[in-house]
Amino acid sequence: MIYNEFKGMNLSRLGFGCMRFAMKDGEIDQEKVDQMFDLAIANGVNYFDTAYPYLDGKSEAAMAHALKKYPRESYYLADKFPGHSIPGPIDNIALFNISLQRCNTEYFDFYLLHNINEWSIKIYESEDYHIIPDILKMKEEGKIRHLGFSFHGGCELLEDVLTRYEGMFEFVQIQCNYLDWTMQDAKRKYDIITSHGLGVWVMEPLRGGKLANLNEENHAKLMALDETASDASYAMRFLQDLPGIKVVLSGMNEVFQVEDNLRTYKEHKPLSEEERRVLDEIAESMKKGVPCTACRYCCKGCPMELDIPMLIDCYNNMKFDRSLNMSMRLDGLSEDKKPAACIGCGQCSHACPQGIDVPSVMRELDDLYTNGPTWGQAVKSRHEAIINDLKNK
Repeated sequence: MIYNEFKGMNLSRLGFGCMRFAMKDGEIDQEKVDQMFDLAIANGVNYFDTAYPYLDGKSEAAMAHALKKYPRESYYLADKFPGHSIPGPIDNIALFNISLQRCNTEYFDFYLLHNINEWSIKIYESEDYHIIPDILKMKEEGKIRHLGFSFHGGCELLEDVLTRYEGMFEFVQIQCNYLDWTMQDAKRKYDIITSHGLGVWVMEPLRGGKLANLNEENHAKLMALDETASDASYAMRFLQDLPGIKVVLSGMNEVFQVEDNLRTYKEHKPLSEEERRVLDEIAESMKKGVPCTACRYCCKGCPMELDIPMLIDCYNNMKFDRSLNMSMRLDGLSEDKKPAACIGCGQCSHACPQGIDVPSVMRELDDLYTNGPTWGQAVKSRHEAIINDLKNK
């Protein structure tokens, strides 16, 4: 197992993400979870990551069950506060303690503010919600050893948060893989985090499994390089070459996935120039949006003063995968800055070196945003669960 030093600890570079446990008859397949954890631990994995809302609140308990036979000091435990999901000002400390109880622990080695983006930052910083002061109180009491946050917003917000809260956070968890290195500007986010001296944690190294199961054409390109290597191994090796990354979280739900990742993380095997070229080629072939370079020429003459590159970034991501994260970024904008505010004057298209028909993109983005999955729909059940948990604590 490859390890990284962080604050005097040796963290396994491969972390076990607990968001995608296999289900059986509507419940987590605990027997399989126990089997996967035993295999991972026997081969050196010592970092386990969950969150209060994962699998409708069942992930924390399933993880605790799988870890109960191991000494608490032999592994590192990470959990997250669901500020982006709470129904309103609540007893934050009571909710935190529910996670402690579910995880059968007295402290978390690593704790994160869950899913900071342009919309949720307003909740995290609200005086009424009082989240950050309460979480810092838990850290002062020793119930949190190291504090960080997971991030799904844009680079400008990331730089702003790290600058304003300099010294508070020690690590940031971002979505990073060889596709999102450019598509979600993960390279720039990586550079911002490391420039502040913080550790980088990675989620979605396989883009929800899409990089582990490439189409026939792209799979053949990797097989031509090494017919014994899995698609997933190339994605993991891409991340191994980035020294600022301390932990890569993989949401493994089958034993063969654990076995494959363990083979990859047994030793550091840098990518060759040819392998990098092929991964870049595969990444470009998977993109479905428009070739915006974020030069911002389009913004100078926009009568509505829209942040067009940011909106196009959301569009490109929603064309690939209509996730709630992009919807939440748009939710964070005022109505006069959303794609529907575009008046179609065409000034932006005339200024665009790439010749992008920006008004058409704005119309399609508005349709994707308006008629796609919304955070309000997804979060209703989470609100109810949190209310019930606090009543029954």
